[in-house]
Amino acid sequence: MNFKSLEVFYWVVNLSSFNKAAVKLHTTQPAVSQRIAALEAELGVKALDRSSRAIKLTTKGRVLYDYAERFMALHTEMMLKVAEEQAVSGVVRLGVAETIVHTWLVEFLEQVQQKYPNLSIDIVVDITPTLRDSLKSGELDMAFLLGPQLDDELVETTLCSYELNFLSSPSLKPGKEPLSNSDVAAHPLITFPKRTYPYTYLRQELTTPEHGAPRFFTNWSLSTIVRMAEDGFGICVVPRLAVLKEVEQGRLKIRNTQLQLRDLTFAVAYARGSDEPTKLALAKLAGEIAQASMAASPRRRGARRMAK
Repeated sequence: MNFKSLEVFYWVVNLSSFNKAAVKLHTTQPAVSQRIAALEAELGVKALDRSSRAIKLTTKGRVLYDYAERFMALHTEMMLKVAEEQAVSGVVRLGVAETIVHTWLVEFLEQVQQKYPNLSIDIVVDITPTLRDSLKSGELDMAFLLGPQLDDELVETTLCSYELNFLSSPSLKPGKEPLSNSDVAAHPLITFPKRTYPYTYLRQELTTPEHGAPRFFTNWSLSTIVRMAEDGFGICVVPRLAVLKEVEQGRLKIRNTQLQLRDLTFAVAYARGSDEPTKLALAKLAGEIAQASMAASPRRRGARRMAK
């Protein structure tokens, strides 16, 4: 018996799937099945109950899984604490919300490459609800997404908060600034979908008995939201730090309003498991980079100048 066989067994049980374990370990399903069969033959026990389609542990299998989990955790902890950083290897499947892609993701990947050159990061860019579901199903190892939420299934830690702004094409003439609520509501609002803070707050504050709710065009894609605003379709509500280039190039203009928005908060989330020390190390690094990006934001630079 070797460590690889225990690793395969651990992931088959943890992900409840031979296929998902094969993807996680970058191998094939037949290879995974052979590993499990060889492990059972060597121990002389049946670890998995194959009488149903679902992955079920036998009595001996539950004992084996407990040992496999401890072996995996000790192995990861040893690699992080004892081995050189160059020795830390493997693949981390990372889900990322698009706002992070437009802010500090590249810097994070560069620092991971420098610190852990043998650790590979597979990036999946998607909407927060999908990323959260993929974490729970085991398709992703960790994610940078909107949060944190109270969720017993995931470990979540706040990374950063970004100022939300009203922006539009310079060609759009929404009225005299600071714009009143009626000025804002007179134009289509382009922002993130229902269940997100910008949408729910704007709908609550701008809906009136006389005129009802303003027109909303929602999308999880930041690029789509920005493109619609650039084309003069309406006023978008997004983090300013994510669209600095568009503002500096004059394609978008920040609009001052009487309505005050709270910041949009992002978190790192991951499921508990044997590779938790690696995730914790990456989460710490992401937090440092995210905090640095907040300190470099235009609003905070301005606040520091005022303090001086």
